[in-house]
Amino acid sequence: MKLNVAILPGDGVGPEVTAEAEKVLHSVVSRFGHKLDTSIGLIGGSAIDETGTALPENTLNICRNSDAILFGAVGGPKWDSASSSIRPEDGILAIRKELGLFANIRPVKAYNSLIHSSPLKEDRLSGVDMVIVRELTGGLYFAQPKKRWADESGRQAVDTLLYSENEIFRIMKVAFELASTRKLKVTSVDKFNVLETGRLWREIATEVSSDYPDIDLEHMLVDNAAMQLVRAPAKFDVIVSENTFGDILSDEASVLTGSMGMLPSASLSGSISESAASSKASLYEPIHGSAPDIQGKGVANPIAAILSVAMMLRYSFDLREEAEVIELAVQDTLDSQYRTPDLATDKSIVVSTSEMGLQITNRINKTTN
Repeated sequence: MKLNVAILPGDGVGPEVTAEAEKVLHSVVSRFGHKLDTSIGLIGGSAIDETGTALPENTLNICRNSDAILFGAVGGPKWDSASSSIRPEDGILAIRKELGLFANIRPVKAYNSLIHSSPLKEDRLSGVDMVIVRELTGGLYFAQPKKRWADESGRQAVDTLLYSENEIFRIMKVAFELASTRKLKVTSVDKFNVLETGRLWREIATEVSSDYPDIDLEHMLVDNAAMQLVRAPAKFDVIVSENTFGDILSDEASVLTGSMGMLPSASLSGSISESAASSKASLYEPIHGSAPDIQGKGVANPIAAILSVAMMLRYSFDLREEAEVIELAVQDTLDSQYRTPDLATDKSIVVSTSEMGLQITNRINKTTN
């Protein structure tokens, strides 16, 4: 198979972790006899510095003409100004909207070898293996009006929380289809007791569930969901939520793995079963941000970016065996006690970003012998 992949390293540690993920991708492609074409694009703060916009047209064209997109991270204090009309985050938001990437898939798995790296007690982490499905192109992040102004009462700002029936229906369909391949349980998260959007969300979730009689649907208020994620995380299988709630909950879930550097994600324009056949590229990225405080120090954890490549192979190219090879290589590396500083304990072999990538790549290459 020929894989045409756009690579958008971005800002901060984005280029560092993306470089290791790209090495892993090349190793897997070489092992299985595929062909790989990559194109590099500017995005975020680096794009603002060079072109004056967070998403240059050339980058957007690269994405449109690719089968999949590997994205790093954007942002940093250099571009943090409340008065700025252009922000690094505008780039990734624009790609999501332009390509219709409405479904964000974030797997959360507690590795046995990393249990001691989590702040949660060991007994609470046993059996944790969930997926958070986040609606990605609606809600507070995109709806209008969205503005700031000042009048005689002072400075004011407004963001709009808006969801249509279709937006909720399609993300529910993704969640239920995913649950049908897992443990047959969907937890729909809303704010039914306060928000009209929450009431519509719950209503449509219930309607969609009638098409999936074998799947257990439970409704949960977002504040309770946040508590249960740390109190009893193993009870969850597939969590589906609107944009803002999903953003917060998935970041909270990172403590289960011990580090945000462990969580990959996929952003799709349809269900998982449709992604490989879609004419639009899906986007794959670690959920961590640009982490400017550790930029250039060689200590960023590349595993989330590497696992994002595994998701890319599985969802965009239907290369399941290739994806599993990466996941097993990550597992073996962790079991061998190799750690970047974010996960290090007294028993760890502490390695740099590039050395962690090398350990994983070596394990992929050894399987060819």
